[in-house]
Amino acid sequence: MFRRRRPIAFVNGRVWMADGMRPSIRVRGRVVDRSEQPHAGDLVVDLGGAVVLPGLVNAHDHLELNHYGALKTRDRYRHADDWIADLRPRLQTDETIRRNARFPLADRLFIGGLKNLLAGVTTVAHHNPRYREIDRHCPVRVLERYRWAHSFSMEAGPVGAGGEPGGQVAATCAATPPDTPFLVHVAEGSDERAVQELVRFTREGCLRANSVIVHGVAHTVDSWRAAVASGTGLVWCPASNAFLLGETVPLARLFAAAPGSAAFVCLGSDSRLTGARDLLDEVRVASAHGLPHGALLPMVTSTAARLLKQPIAGRLAPDGPADLIIVPPDPLAPEDPEAALLAARRQFVRLVMIGGDPIVSDREYAGLFTATGGQARSIVVDGTPKLARDRLARRVLICAIHEPGFEVIA
Repeated sequence: MFRRRRPIAFVNGRVWMADGMRPSIRVRGRVVDRSEQPHAGDLVVDLGGAVVLPGLVNAHDHLELNHYGALKTRDRYRHADDWIADLRPRLQTDETIRRNARFPLADRLFIGGLKNLLAGVTTVAHHNPRYREIDRHCPVRVLERYRWAHSFSMEAGPVGAGGEPGGQVAATCAATPPDTPFLVHVAEGSDERAVQELVRFTREGCLRANSVIVHGVAHTVDSWRAAVASGTGLVWCPASNAFLLGETVPLARLFAAAPGSAAFVCLGSDSRLTGARDLLDEVRVASAHGLPHGALLPMVTSTAARLLKQPIAGRLAPDGPADLIIVPPDPLAPEDPEAALLAARRQFVRLVMIGGDPIVSDREYAGLFTATGGQARSIVVDGTPKLARDRLARRVLICAIHEPGFEVIA
């Protein structure tokens, strides 16, 4: 039987908006009001001072690769191409890698989506073909309109799960409509090869307002100013860069040389092959790089959405989708939403809501599932009892891959 969705009024909280903090928000499938008092018939949820943020945006992941875990054979590389060359023979000889490659693509994509969901991510930019299994098996929103190439060095090489080629960088960029992001790895290294990739990217006309460079570790002040002047964005993946290269983009220096250029940077976790466990961990790694306070939260919300051409993601706006997360306030800075984000771990995320549906929550929010016509199952996330929407729990139980730290309670 169809059950009518009740409006939900979250009150007594700290709701982060682009124009400041609000004490409450009302949602159904979409955001109804941002600060009105509850209406008759609403399910009222007292947040007790908790912080409400838009669902986070992960600007770079390879969803099907997260179950492999960290892989490398050297302590430090000068360029990601050297890492790829090291891994090629292991793909054929390492039995653990071969076993992980045999898992169904649907399960691999699901685990990649689950990794993001548990960290409060509701929108992901997947860097590879948009496999047809994504819509059915991925529990978060995944960009639909995008064009991509892997990198200059992998234009003809197989990079996708089905052996799909990396794609011609300049040709794909030129063919990408202005309202669609073009995503590509460029300058994932610290040597002259990486510098020359930025030179080539510029020479071949790829500095465009819809281009988004992933990594860009070799950026100099001059290349950065040129990219910003053209509107080209950057996906920063500091944990991945540190793991492979031992260094990352010198953003503090670049920001000082080009005031206002933080508006062209978003954050990506990359896959667990090289990156952090999830985007929350990536945010904490990023916080150690001397950026001005307040720069990080837009990188995983509004700025990421703008660079990825996602006008309804990364913000809480009237009639926009009710994609949101609730996290505890930082006791030392209870009014500061970025401090709350930095203090968050996935077991501390109190609620992840997508399209007005609670997907994972603390047990105290059990009423949200009933109010939205769903059922909840008991789960444990990193030792913390929680609830998950029944369809998510059922998908976990049939998945051939186990997500460490996540258990469904029978």
